Amino acid sequence: MMKLRILVFFLFAYSLAFGQGIPSPESHFGFKIGKDYHLANYTQTEAYFKKVAAASDLVKLESIGKTEEGREQYMLIVTSPENHNKLDRYKEISTKMARAEGFGEVEARAMAKEGKAVVWIDGGLHSTETVATHQLIETIWQMVSRKDDETQRILEDVIILFVHANPDGHELIGDWYMKDSVPEKRSLNNLPVLYQKYIGHDNNRDFYIQNMKESRNMGYQLFVEWIPQVMYNHHQRGPAGSVLAGPPYRDPFNYVFDPLMVTGIDAVGAAMYNRLITENKPGFTRMDGSSFSTWYNGGLRTTTHFHNMIGILTEIIGGPNPEEIPLVPDRMIPNSNTPFPVMPQKSWHFQQSIDYSVSLNFALLDYAARNKDHLLYNIYAMGKSSIGKGNMDYWTAFPRKIDAIKKAHQADLAKQAAGDTRREARGGVIPSKYYDSIYLAPMERDPRGFIIPADQTDFATAVKFVNALVRTGIRIEKAMADFTVNGKKYLKGAYVVKTDQAFRPHVIDMFEPQDYPNDFQYPGGPPIRPYDAAGWTLAYQMGVGFDRIMEAFDGPFETLSYGELQGIPVSKFESSKSGYMISAHINDAFVLVNELIKGKVDVFRTKSAFQGLPEGSFYIPSNGGTALGKLTENLGIPVLAMKNSPKDLVKVKAKRIALFDTYGGSMPSGWVRWMLEQYHFDFDVVYAKDIDAGELHKKYDILLFISGGIPSVNDGEAPSNYARRMPTPEEIPSQYHHLLGEITPEKSIPQIKKFLENGGDVLTVGSSAQLAFHLDLPVKNALMEIGRDGKESNLPGEKYYVPGSVMVAKMETSNPANWGMKPYSDIMFNNSLVFKLKPEAKQIGLEPLAWFDRPDPLKSGWAWGQSYLEDGVLAFKAPVGKGSLFVYSPEITFRAQSHGTFKMLFNNLYNVK
Repeated sequence: MMKLRILVFFLFAYSLAFGQGIPSPESHFGFKIGKDYHLANYTQTEAYFKKVAAASDLVKLESIGKTEEGREQYMLIVTSPENHNKLDRYKEISTKMARAEGFGEVEARAMAKEGKAVVWIDGGLHSTETVATHQLIETIWQMVSRKDDETQRILEDVIILFVHANPDGHELIGDWYMKDSVPEKRSLNNLPVLYQKYIGHDNNRDFYIQNMKESRNMGYQLFVEWIPQVMYNHHQRGPAGSVLAGPPYRDPFNYVFDPLMVTGIDAVGAAMYNRLITENKPGFTRMDGSSFSTWYNGGLRTTTHFHNMIGILTEIIGGPNPEEIPLVPDRMIPNSNTPFPVMPQKSWHFQQSIDYSVSLNFALLDYAARNKDHLLYNIYAMGKSSIGKGNMDYWTAFPRKIDAIKKAHQADLAKQAAGDTRREARGGVIPSKYYDSIYLAPMERDPRGFIIPADQTDFATAVKFVNALVRTGIRIEKAMADFTVNGKKYLKGAYVVKTDQAFRPHVIDMFEPQDYPNDFQYPGGPPIRPYDAAGWTLAYQMGVGFDRIMEAFDGPFETLSYGELQGIPVSKFESSKSGYMISAHINDAFVLVNELIKGKVDVFRTKSAFQGLPEGSFYIPSNGGTALGKLTENLGIPVLAMKNSPKDLVKVKAKRIALFDTYGGSMPSGWVRWMLEQYHFDFDVVYAKDIDAGELHKKYDILLFISGGIPSVNDGEAPSNYARRMPTPEEIPSQYHHLLGEITPEKSIPQIKKFLENGGDVLTVGSSAQLAFHLDLPVKNALMEIGRDGKESNLPGEKYYVPGSVMVAKMETSNPANWGMKPYSDIMFNNSLVFKLKPEAKQIGLEPLAWFDRPDPLKSGWAWGQSYLEDGVLAFKAPVGKGSLFVYSPEITFRAQSHGTFKMLFNNLYNVK
């Protein structure tokens, strides 16, 4: 007994000494996390992570990859030493339960009992949201240093993945804020650049395609490597008059979700807010108390919803500078949205927000520890349910189907005499025959799978789409031989994506249209804005060809390993004495052409179709064969060896490109900067001072203004008060002075006009299409109505509203600006400008490039009053002096996702005169 006591004493002493050896944040950073006017940067935080990992056997530090600026991005795995010894087994259980393949109920129950809950907690995705970054540091410290029963229970039954979401931004923000030696003068205002190298805040819109390195790093851990049951994504800010907003979220949620995921969010949310109440921390709001919903895919949190994970978002107030909780009377009375309101306060401190965040983290972790077997089993149950739906005839309840039932019933009533038949609709009850004939119509059921043919023209882009699915953990099959389904022959190399898999909601979401409900503040009232886009179907955006297969099917398919990225097949290069051609339909052709031009190889484009290839296809003379052959070794671009050479050719010359950006950084411009780099275009980034200086034609051949680059013009007539506050030179370091300024109607627009008149070209995308009005071109806003006073005004939201959605537009494919486009193409439309041409438009040679030729162009999303769009022009080319203005009002470069419309930009980056 004495020996046992001595052993226990020494073990206790050892653990105490070990715990004391873990450095506190205050000892490392020199201040307590949450101290007013103090922020850490990433260099300091990375060093702290390494210290903690070295000092604690509760922590394993892993780099999950490099960031866009080359920093290491870290994940800290925190759990008990015993769990660390069996980490591979627990990871296997987590991923196996999530995929729910190849085993049944008995084994699932056993693994739920054996396994540990896996919980993801991140911080810092949006780097100016400093609470999120610093709560991560503080929570890690508390998890590894606290000895209370709750913490020990969490460590025993939970594996926590603490992930730093944006190291580059953290370094920028920390350094920028702390640059002033006087604490009270420190501010996050006037940041000179985006806090992610290319896309800033849009880094939370990248997760279903994963263009950015940080997204890929995190996506691999979330969807392939670990597949946690719960993930918590920290953000800010909370709505005015509250402290934070969080789960459960407002309607609508996406109709492809498993209901257990939705109610799982409710359960975790209840645990989090109950804890705040017991700790007397008021001010949370939920449901209709905030704007946050679970409709959208693409965010770090929201993409997990389509993978049966309980994805949690909170948005909290606070920061290093004390602030006020303002008086918002409507938030002061308790209700279901805000059961425990916070009262107005003159001074809210950083430490309070950190304390709230840590409490929320521990509430979530405690819930996971107490319910780890339920969480593991439930993700299995959701996966199993998805597999079952994919193996049978299944009908998802979309609003359009319900509307069709109601319309059919009302039409039948209208045909009948008034009488007892009207009672059928009392209480919302109508005869079940409408369910049988309309809702259960055979073609209304969900597909059993999708086939991506290998013989589509731009198969390289199709492979990029497949890789987006691979990165999000989708099971993919590949045809090892030719096969036939429903009488159609498919070639070897086709990809098959079946819906009988656990992440079926994501599969459906990437291939099928979103059906956003008509959502208004009240009947006949204004629309309620979606949290983000209403429709985004990635296969549509990328212009990928695929077939929906409605019955069970099989073939000579090989199942790819999860996470196995696909290469683009390299075609055999054959030499030719007559030259070579590449189809204008292929996006990656621009990569090859740009490299050829840089290598001084002549490249031409055809003015008309030639031997099955569309107009605008690229022709390389035979003397360019050696360079072409070397390039095609690495690029999977089909190059055709020609027996005859086309005659009507125009030589391709790269334009000198200037891409407009602004102080603080433009996300739309940043996406295009990334795109131009990926497709090997040379370009300069220019700012307002460069534009205002004039003489642009001596340096550049084309100016690019992406959404937000050009100030608006009210109703297409008078200039608006376009103003975003720019810092004064005295407020910022001198190295950023050249970024200052803004595009103004008074100074900048005349210089842009001179550039055009001197022979330069200007291309505008999205809201920058307003330039057409500044230049007094013969176009007007098509979405106007004449009021009772006889004056024109914009159509109100009650009549017309189209948030981010995929629409079908008619293309003028014979125009060089649109070479390679499909006659009808899917475009991303976000309340975009729509033009009506004035009679004199034809006289000046204005050429329409894209327009709506039907009253119902919606393909995915929400378009209220879409009939107003018919005959509206979306894109045009207009001569201005010796130059040309290219106007594309849809988002043809939307978040670098809309590959199907990239050519509308790329074509215009060459001179083909």
